[in-house]
Amino acid sequence: MGLWSRPDPPGPKRGAAGNGAVYLGIATLMYAIYMFVGGLDFRSAVEPEFNFIGRNGTRFVLDGKPFFVNGWNSYWLMDQAVEDFSRPRVGAILRAGSELGLTVCRTWAFNDGTERALQVSLGRFDERVFQALDRVVAEARRHRIRLILSLVNNLQEHGGKTQYVKWAWDAGIGLSTSNNSFFFDPSIRSYFKAYVKTILTRKNHLTGVEYRDDPTIFAWELMNEPECMSDPTGDTLQDWMEEMAEYVKSIDKKHLVTVGFEGFYGPTSTPRKLGVNPGDWYRTLGLDFIRNNKISSIDFASVHIYPDHWMEAPLDEKMEFLSKWVTSHIEDGDNKLGKPVMFTEFGLSNKNKDFEHSHRDSFYKYIFDTVYESAAKNGAGAGTLIWQLLVEGMEEYNDDFGIVPGERPSIDRLVKGQSCRLEALRQGKNWATSDLRKIC
Repeated sequence: MGLWSRPDPPGPKRGAAGNGAVYLGIATLMYAIYMFVGGLDFRSAVEPEFNFIGRNGTRFVLDGKPFFVNGWNSYWLMDQAVEDFSRPRVGAILRAGSELGLTVCRTWAFNDGTERALQVSLGRFDERVFQALDRVVAEARRHRIRLILSLVNNLQEHGGKTQYVKWAWDAGIGLSTSNNSFFFDPSIRSYFKAYVKTILTRKNHLTGVEYRDDPTIFAWELMNEPECMSDPTGDTLQDWMEEMAEYVKSIDKKHLVTVGFEGFYGPTSTPRKLGVNPGDWYRTLGLDFIRNNKISSIDFASVHIYPDHWMEAPLDEKMEFLSKWVTSHIEDGDNKLGKPVMFTEFGLSNKNKDFEHSHRDSFYKYIFDTVYESAAKNGAGAGTLIWQLLVEGMEEYNDDFGIVPGERPSIDRLVKGQSCRLEALRQGKNWATSDLRKIC
């Protein structure tokens, strides 16, 4: 999404006054007890059966069986793991996800030059924040959650490509002040590669395992929602993606790699698909879903779904768009790419006119059903990641898509039901008669 800045401090918490503070205080105490009793030594938690996710054609595989993703986004994990008072939120959301049967969380492995920055200037890192990312990885492993780690933002929130360009310009080595020079300036490309290498070769101070050797990490995402409007042909972005994907693979051959974009079709390789886009403007972003994902070093395609932000239309038209958007990309995964397709962000805004929670239920259900039906037919529909899940007391991180597990039972049932039927599919069981239905 393109909105992830931290707004002004929020107003009163949900519910009775002080509930959020009490909750956080209890969580902090429990976390302190956990760390004191035995939580510091994560080495013993590294189990040999927690193996790397691979890919075979249009399917993810784990230990020789298909692996289907039902997961979520919590972009804020590293940020919240920095300070003692907020750190319990990390364990709380990972626990909540695990209880819903979710297996993958997408989060930021970047924060460039802003508050609680991981990279404070070009090539300089804050070890305290790096240790926070270590904690996220270790805590995810403890809850048996895998992570998709995104490496840089297209947007200015948390620094992003604009910060790299500013650093290079201020140092007198940048070619341009245009933030799109991130993609074509050789100096900036070199600095970004240095960042990538630092992340991939980081040895977790809690587990002693380098990130590139840790199966907790599901995949590396090159960038959150890349766009390069200065070159609508897409050549600039294509060249950057090819170079960076190959560079990641040169350091780390064990993990999957994806681009991280929204799935818009471009004019180069898919002109007949332009009508699937939510509007003509989206062909100008330098993106081309088919061309970009044909890169040999890209293992799976990512797609986002935000009709609320992309088009002005009533709900029935948004649902019609949703049907075409989801189906088109899965078909492309099957017929043109031969790779898995994951819907790595999706949501329905609660700021819509006449919004009802049942609308969001229907929106989620359609996506879940379509992905499940594809997976059941050995298709490219590989999984979904909700945007976004939070814990109570995080109003300043919320937006019009945020969900707190436990607040809406109908959503919880949908999410857990999807987890259970995908697990039944992985086990080769018939969902209609599976014993998993008893607990879902």
